[in-house]
Amino acid sequence: MSTTQPCELDRSFEQQLQAMAAILRPGTIKYYRAQANRFLRYLHRNHPELTTPAQLRRNPHILGWLKSLAEENPPIVNRTRLAALICIRRLLNDLADNGYPIPHGLILSQDFPPRDLYLPKPLSPELDQLLTIELRRIDDLLANALLLMRLTGIRVGECLRLNRDSMRHLGGDQWVLHVPLGKLHNERWVPMDDETRKTFDRILSLAGPAAIDTPNPTSLPLLLLSNGKTVQYGRIHEALQAAAKRAGCPPVRPHQLRHTFATAMLRAGISLPALKELLGHRDIRMTMVYVQVTQKDLQREYHQARRKMAMVHTLPALPGTRDEAPDHGIPAICHAVDAVRHQLEMYRRQVTDNSVEGKLVSLGRRLAKLRATLAALQQP
Repeated sequence: MSTTQPCELDRSFEQQLQAMAAILRPGTIKYYRAQANRFLRYLHRNHPELTTPAQLRRNPHILGWLKSLAEENPPIVNRTRLAALICIRRLLNDLADNGYPIPHGLILSQDFPPRDLYLPKPLSPELDQLLTIELRRIDDLLANALLLMRLTGIRVGECLRLNRDSMRHLGGDQWVLHVPLGKLHNERWVPMDDETRKTFDRILSLAGPAAIDTPNPTSLPLLLLSNGKTVQYGRIHEALQAAAKRAGCPPVRPHQLRHTFATAMLRAGISLPALKELLGHRDIRMTMVYVQVTQKDLQREYHQARRKMAMVHTLPALPGTRDEAPDHGIPAICHAVDAVRHQLEMYRRQVTDNSVEGKLVSLGRRLAKLRATLAALQQP
């Protein structure tokens, strides 16, 4: 795994990666191998005397490697450092389980950096509409595949793995999209409305023909080009960029279609548990992130409701008195101040701005002092 003659340390890592290849996908093994090569290059460059796994020590080998990750230029994000630690820790633990005398506690929990919190980046309703109109105008295989992703919230990889029989009929007018095993190794059913079904049927009509000798044509990939090849991620990304540019939108990533779907569903009133199932999340905390995105919508609707309440509730009439209001002198002035204080208090209860409410409270106190002073002047 290194550029020099492999030593026992290199061979042990390679043997463990080959064992893991029996249960993990090729892409995952490729990532593990890249992280292992990076770790071994550091050890060979800074500790050439290290040749066996048993010689590994937390200090200086692991701590030095952690320091080198933190000092890389340009700096790497916490997510990348976290992934590297997870990969190397698993490799070391598996080697220890397979009989290698590796010291315990080489990588500890406190070594893991905090996870970076990235909020979803959905398209605004205006940009979402512009992009949808442009994709429908293009109306080719890739454009309809992007529309299907927007209508169902599936990931790019899940869309690329759909088959021609992925649309299933449950009876009546209930149809679902069978999403195969994806990023989290789980499959799910996503309900389909008429628009989504028409988009799926349109993809079927645009997809390349099935081979004559294919025993089961429905098991063929849904996104099949006219030359018989399947669509790759790069083609999907390029088609989305071109459509966004023609629609007058800023650059859009395919995963933003998933964020847009989730945010739109949450704004429409879907529950978080239901949204979790639609998105295929394992943890409700992953779905909860979308609530932070819609906080702006909640704030807007809250203040709109408060303004409507203020318009519905009219100011009540002043309470009547048995005696006629005085028409001259200090008693008349006191009566007028009481009326102003009453109207001011009724208005204050309808104000939603805290700063304005504070000023009204202060003004009411001053009027109360004025009323008390006037009342004192009436005494002999």
